Amino acid sequence: MRRGLKYVPPALLLLALLELTVFVLVGRGVGFGFAVLLVFAASLLGLVLLRREGMRAWRGFRAAVESGQPPGRQVTDGLVGLLGALLLALPGLVSGVVGLLLLVPPLRRLAGAGVRRATERRVSSMVAGDLFGPRRVRVRRGAPQPAPTPQQQPPVTEPGRAIEGEIVEPGR
Repeated sequence: MRRGLKYVPPALLLLALLELTVFVLVGRGVGFGFAVLLVFAASLLGLVLLRREGMRAWRGFRAAVESGQPPGRQVTDGLVGLLGALLLALPGLVSGVVGLLLLVPPLRRLAGAGVRRATERRVSSMVAGDLFGPRRVRVRRGAPQPAPTPQQQPPVTEPGRAIEGEIVEPGR
């Protein structure tokens, strides 16, 4: 993950240039005053939605916890909503459009599913089960595949040499 952090400053610079370019193009098309008013209105709407989405996310999380259900779905939906409202609150036309798109219910569900998949890949299966409930898997019918045969390695005779393998606990 740290390898990706080196791309953040250039990405922010490109985003600022993109925002400025789009603002200038919109300003030329509809007028500078209207473009400023549009950015201001979008930011104001984003601030209002930020509070609403935050309260909605908190209520959904609490309801899931109180009912004994895994809160992961409500948490990811709330995070996507908060991100959409935050992007809308940032001054800029491109970030505002992306923020509005994240608040549209079908796209919000799609983004939430992506966040869930990314979270499930990064945390242990036990934590993912606690957050999102049991995983759903696709089962394909067909002929059973033979189990892979383990390759036999000669016993280690050198003291202090590491052995690769896995620990299997009985009863699990």
